[in-house]
Amino acid sequence: MRKPEKVLVLGSGGLKIGQAGEFDYSGSQALKALREEGVRTVLINPNIATIQTSEGMADATYFLPVTPEFVRKVIEKERPDGILLSFGGQTALNCGIALHDEGTLYKYGVDVLGTPVEAIRLTEDRDLFARKLHEIGAGTPRSAAAVTVDEAVAAAAEIGYPVMVRAAFALGGAGSGICRNEKQLLARCEKAFSIAPQVLVEEWLGGWKEVEYEVVRDRFDNCITVCNMENFDPLGIHTGESIVVAPSQTLTDREYHKLRAVALQVIRAVGIVGECNIQYALDPKSEEYRIIEVNARLSRSSALASKATGYPLAYVAAKLALGASLTEIPNKITRVTKSCFEPALDYCVVKIPRWDLTKFKEVDTHLGSEMKSVGEVMSIGRTFEEALQKAIRMTGTGAPGLSDDPKLMGREFTSVKQALREPTDRRLFAIYRALGEGWTVDAIHKQTKIDRWFLGRIAAVRRVEDELRAAAAAGAAAKAAALDSDLVRRAKRMGFADEAIARLFGLKEAEFRNWRQERGIVPAVKQIDTLAAEYPAETNYLYTTYAGSRNDVEPMGEGIMVPGSGPYRIGSSVEFDWCCVNAIQTSRGLGRKTIMVNCNPETVSTDYDACDRLYFEELSLERVLDIYEYEHPEGMILSMGGQIPNNLALKLFDAGAVILGTSPANIDRAEDRNKFSALLDAMGVDQPEWKDLTTVAEALDFAAKVGYPVLVRPSYVLSGAAMNVAWDESSLTKFLGLAADVSSEHPVVISKFVENSKEIEIDAVAKRGKIIYHAITEHIENAGVHSGDATVVLPAQRLYIETIRKIKAVTEKVARALDITGPFNIQFLAQRNKIKVIECNLRASRSFPFCSKVSRVNMIDLATRAILDADTGVPASSALDLPWVGVKAAQFSFSRLHGADPILGVEMASTGEVGCIGTDLDDAFLKALLSVGYRVPKKNVLLSTGPLENKLEFLASAVKLAEMGYSLFATGGTAKFLAANGVPCVKLHWPLEKTEPNIAPMLRNREFDLVINIPKNNKERELKNDYLIRRAAIDFNIPLLTNVKVAKQFIDALDSERRKGFEIKAWEEYR
Repeated sequence: MRKPEKVLVLGSGGLKIGQAGEFDYSGSQALKALREEGVRTVLINPNIATIQTSEGMADATYFLPVTPEFVRKVIEKERPDGILLSFGGQTALNCGIALHDEGTLYKYGVDVLGTPVEAIRLTEDRDLFARKLHEIGAGTPRSAAAVTVDEAVAAAAEIGYPVMVRAAFALGGAGSGICRNEKQLLARCEKAFSIAPQVLVEEWLGGWKEVEYEVVRDRFDNCITVCNMENFDPLGIHTGESIVVAPSQTLTDREYHKLRAVALQVIRAVGIVGECNIQYALDPKSEEYRIIEVNARLSRSSALASKATGYPLAYVAAKLALGASLTEIPNKITRVTKSCFEPALDYCVVKIPRWDLTKFKEVDTHLGSEMKSVGEVMSIGRTFEEALQKAIRMTGTGAPGLSDDPKLMGREFTSVKQALREPTDRRLFAIYRALGEGWTVDAIHKQTKIDRWFLGRIAAVRRVEDELRAAAAAGAAAKAAALDSDLVRRAKRMGFADEAIARLFGLKEAEFRNWRQERGIVPAVKQIDTLAAEYPAETNYLYTTYAGSRNDVEPMGEGIMVPGSGPYRIGSSVEFDWCCVNAIQTSRGLGRKTIMVNCNPETVSTDYDACDRLYFEELSLERVLDIYEYEHPEGMILSMGGQIPNNLALKLFDAGAVILGTSPANIDRAEDRNKFSALLDAMGVDQPEWKDLTTVAEALDFAAKVGYPVLVRPSYVLSGAAMNVAWDESSLTKFLGLAADVSSEHPVVISKFVENSKEIEIDAVAKRGKIIYHAITEHIENAGVHSGDATVVLPAQRLYIETIRKIKAVTEKVARALDITGPFNIQFLAQRNKIKVIECNLRASRSFPFCSKVSRVNMIDLATRAILDADTGVPASSALDLPWVGVKAAQFSFSRLHGADPILGVEMASTGEVGCIGTDLDDAFLKALLSVGYRVPKKNVLLSTGPLENKLEFLASAVKLAEMGYSLFATGGTAKFLAANGVPCVKLHWPLEKTEPNIAPMLRNREFDLVINIPKNNKERELKNDYLIRRAAIDFNIPLLTNVKVAKQFIDALDSERRKGFEIKAWEEYR
């Protein structure tokens, strides 16, 4: 096999539900593997916050949409001779197949490396796949493929209800689900066919176990299984939504080897070269199995398998794609074996998804075969119980581990029985509560079909908690004296946190920690060892456990410790992983040893070669202190991992840890909204009127004085959690209840919400209070849309020089007053030339990667140098006068959040972002919007433009659409307004009116190419109609714009593109 000279790697784009950070990890590994082989690389990925799009990763990086139209242009320009499709998720795979089918790859002589397109198509086309498995005698569900709704109905009638419907070529189970009757089938197919050309209707295997194998094969037909995993939940919940345990705990030896043999048979028959993931349904009453899915690409499960076993799956898959053999590729993690050595685990790994469903009103919280989770955590322990409790805490939802706290049951909780039978994101807590109420393991199994072994282990945790409660009750007055060393040791082995035990005995966490340490009850540090004692473990990959007494490594006694950002969630995503990885790279470049602590298997920061020591651990005060006290590093950098490490600053400092960079006392002065507002007042810096809140009556008085709307905001929050705009008395009373819930120990601040203002941000780096570098960005939307959801432009295109001057002056004042060393971010409101400060974060913000890459100044490298007191060089002072423009657009996942209103506000809703660059705003803007899933409309546009001021503002854009030849359709008020201003359009009736022509059926039939729906704050009926239009646009995969400023800019950009076309340039060419 001839080695290619130049390879094109397709990335996965913005992070969304079903396709998250795991592809940054896999793509980064692939680029490293190709570089080692001397192959030049071209990367297309608009996700500007990723490690793989960093300087030096690829030889040429294109921040462009991963669509056939754009990839074709890059192929024409770069002329690669090979392409990798399996490192960018479903997005890359679908794009690659389209390029193959249209003949582009053949025309330019581009070979698909690794798994051939025929094999990919075989696993993605549900019909071909089922036939292939029948050929080799592998078990599959009875099924039929359908390309029309009528065919699907006929197939279901033959198979018999209930049936499972799966969409072909889809991502994260999109469009799939169980249908118990024809009505459900029709509704499911209508949506599935809006995203896929084919569906598979198959028999429903309710109650069967779900088991996965990760398998690797080279072109010489050598195969190994890297890992097998078992879902805690039975079939019917998407594996990305389920708790997953590795290795499997409930299979017999015969079952394990039977499924392993079938996995090897399947990967050979399909002809996969590289890595693949095989999902089985296994009947718990017999050894019968069915293969339900094969992914011929790296997936979310691959990232988990790789991190769970310490096997560099993506790196190996890239080498195999170039024609290498498993027998010759070294395993860089074990350092002593080749890649044909199957890992053997002597520990238990538990993955739990992270959901953010509470951020959305009207959203359906039930779990099924479609993914809704936005991220995941992975924990390692010596027992299932220890790993499970650690993982629950890692998700960052406030649970101390297994708990029956009523607050954890979810807002839809009515009864334990219903919570067990209808799974939501809170079912684990319902199981624990049921055990507390006297339910037996058998009774819970009957409702949930979860294997009795798992339920038995949870019951064992419950028994230990009961013993702790009894001991605490018996010695209520004695407090610490009531603690028993043996019982505490058992509890710690079961994964109980210090905080949970301390609370039971009426102690402070620090008091209990001292008691425990005085008695020598401390965790052991263990290496990930998968070599089954055939070789000594050499890995730098560590975890802590109470089920061991000997440490596997000596303390480092030096170096820099960087706590990571934890699970991806709304508000904290791959941006912070980029910051952590860059901080570690700079520290290593300065000759320092590094220690990384993180629990997210989708990250590059948890890669084997990212740091000197990696702890796959909780980001809790208890665990971070355990590691700090064991390793004795020089200090910790807390400003890179977002809000989670930042929240620990004061507590770690009080416990004696050295915090590098800005002092924890000053971090608290910025984070505590009350202290920060007082500081601004003292400096004479303007801010919206505000008041510290103690009672609802005071809040109502304040709102009456300054006038509605007002903004309610708790302290120390991420992504605007529990932040709300109240427009009247009743909404204010409701929101105050929510804010108190989220953050009881910190006060709530209420401030005047300033309407029709521009929002501007400054990202900056300072050293001892003096600014070294800054970047000022502006939002296209007016203030009121969370900065994480806004469309952001750098350098700012529409700001007065005077405004910029004022912003710099205020920023310099704040940096001096807080003696900042490191990264920080300030958000401003501007009206004409008046500016007000609304927020300050003394940490890297989510726009740091975007600002760094657009300005070509690595701001995290600068910040780390400042923190470590190293030379920062002399960069340009700001990103103000660049000869190009960058636009950051938010990636939303509303199509997965059934029922949620796709409208933007002060609480963040996006799951990811992209950033594109162009020589002008229109070019960069349109590329960014196309990267997050918008399409250039072909013909029909539906307009509903809201209140009169928006109708007036949008009028010129409507005229432009008509001039460009689009057919305009509009709701009543908008149609009347357009007609009065001479713009031709067709009037349609609201969805709730039963009159034709009606919007609802036209949306269902996908007759529109774009929907512009600008919401307004008024009558319930109109709100409901607007909601129905927005929701239908999302459900039927029609691009939707809900902000008048963005809609205007989109139309300007469409017009510009028609005249000038797109600019196709690599990032490296913008110099």
